[in-house]
Amino acid sequence: MTAPDVDAAQPVDRALRRERFGWYSYDWAMSVFNTSVTTVFLGPYLTSVAEDAAGADGRLPFLGLSIPPGSWFSYVLSFSVVLQVVVLPLTGAVADRSGRKRHLLGALAALGALAATCLFFVADGRYLLGAALFVVANVAFGAATVVYYSWLPDLAGPDERDAVSSRGWAFGYVGGALLLAVHLGLFLGAESLGLTSGEAVRICLATSGLWWGLFTLVTVSLLRDRPAQAAAHGAATSGFRQLAATLRGMRAFPLTLWFLGAYLLFNDGVQTVISLSATYASEELGLSQSVLTGAILMVQVVAVFGALGLGRVAARYGAKRTVLGCLVAWTAVLVAAYTLQEGAVAQFYALAAVIGLVQGGTQALSRSLFSHLIPTGREAEYYSFYEISDRGTSWLGPLAFGLTYQLTGSYRYAIISLVVFFVAGFLLLLRLPMRRAVLAAGNTPPERL
Repeated sequence: MTAPDVDAAQPVDRALRRERFGWYSYDWAMSVFNTSVTTVFLGPYLTSVAEDAAGADGRLPFLGLSIPPGSWFSYVLSFSVVLQVVVLPLTGAVADRSGRKRHLLGALAALGALAATCLFFVADGRYLLGAALFVVANVAFGAATVVYYSWLPDLAGPDERDAVSSRGWAFGYVGGALLLAVHLGLFLGAESLGLTSGEAVRICLATSGLWWGLFTLVTVSLLRDRPAQAAAHGAATSGFRQLAATLRGMRAFPLTLWFLGAYLLFNDGVQTVISLSATYASEELGLSQSVLTGAILMVQVVAVFGALGLGRVAARYGAKRTVLGCLVAWTAVLVAAYTLQEGAVAQFYALAAVIGLVQGGTQALSRSLFSHLIPTGREAEYYSFYEISDRGTSWLGPLAFGLTYQLTGSYRYAIISLVVFFVAGFLLLLRLPMRRAVLAAGNTPPERL
């Protein structure tokens, strides 16, 4: 190769590296909303705000209904998920047809970040304001995630996507853990700083929004748009037509739907373990809040190494086999959790470490596996249904957990009931002919699947 050819190739490589860094940066930017806002602080805080606003009968008036304050956040979260089921597919259709993904990602992230930042003003019984702001932020978060995911096939070839996706998840865990550690320090030291616990939480919520918005600027400055596969004229209107066409057209890719079914099952198990492990630890094992806080931070840190390490494992053995191995590990975690003795702090931390190792890999490699099953030019549309499988069915696991506890009165039986999601998802994924599924979508399979 001549010298001019080498020089011509280098700028392309540098541009791709810059763009990948911009893509990773959005995982760093958005993950704090999941960790600090949705997972740790907003639920208990909004519940306390609702309790302050409750009437003499201890209940909240809302649209002619009487709601217990303890149920308020779960209802708000559920409503935001229902809206996502409607908004996300439309967002994907518009993103694919407009060819302006960078602007769309920036606008959605800005809207979500602004709403999250404004959670600072939720106090003095303003439970309706808190609900409205969270719904806006969570819907914008989901819609922006769809657009963000859709860049993966553009940034990495078939044999690189597992590694690129894993690095993105690792960036996200680092960002989430870093800001969460600062937030927990602020919350635990609020009194020494002259703050009430409520003021500390409001600062944590607002800084999460600011973090999300500011680091998104890095992302949108480095990513670039690709030409749309269809005309951009009337993107919003044509987005509805394209969405309908996508729903009809997905029947032509039954193996892609097969993967979504498997992902729906095992990911619901993953999300339920993450969301209800604190309940199991406190109610069944009698562990303190400080132990749970330490476990949350440890999972975030260990997940960084888990995502990167399992990305390397996938490069050698294939992403499908690696995900199947992760599902076996998840099942083992539930069995071990069932046998834990009350007050077993060290054993609980050991299980949390295993969860951290497999959590990032399961999610990152599932994202990259699905990228091979999407017809070219439909990335955002198909990732919208992927996100719906992630969010729109997240009630199945908690329902199984709650019903089992109601019928047996035992949290141990409730936690072990989640094994069915991992076993069913494992069997569906095991039987999926992955290489044939990739070819059926019109894509080139990676060397190892």
